[in-house]
Amino acid sequence: MYQKYKNVETVKPGGLELKDRLVGVQRVTKVTKGGRAFGFSAIVVVGDENGVVGHGLGKSKEVSEAISKSVEDAKKNLVRIPLLKGTIPHEQKGKFGGARVLLMPASTGTGVIAGGAIRAVLEAVGVHDVLSKNQGSSNPHNVVKATFDALLQLRSAETVAKQRGISMNKVFNG
Repeated sequence: MYQKYKNVETVKPGGLELKDRLVGVQRVTKVTKGGRAFGFSAIVVVGDENGVVGHGLGKSKEVSEAISKSVEDAKKNLVRIPLLKGTIPHEQKGKFGGARVLLMPASTGTGVIAGGAIRAVLEAVGVHDVLSKNQGSSNPHNVVKATFDALLQLRSAETVAKQRGISMNKVFNG
């Protein structure tokens, strides 16, 4: 699912204390010759609040079934995100469809300055201090995927040093 990202570490759900957060439930309608058929679509984010997070989509005729399907889907798509002292290592932009998300690291005590779908993802990851801005579409599906786009592009200082083949001192002083 995350082929376009380098250095993405996928995680198996076994042995993790995962908490799920419901981002949104939409009522969807299919128009047939016999009338309208109503269903529900749910998007959920699951995470261990320590750098592991995943998102999933579930659809069903009933809300509870759609939510449980989306939780199962989210557990299949877990990834590890690099964190640094309760925030993200660097500023990063992400986009998906019409949604654009900007994430910026913040000093300790700032809190999660984010709205709706972005907040759910960041809290599931375990970020405690971050500034964010949602630009463009506010569609929760696209905002969640844009937030994941930004998070999956994050790199820790150790990863940067290893990729460049230099020491940690050169990353910061170089």
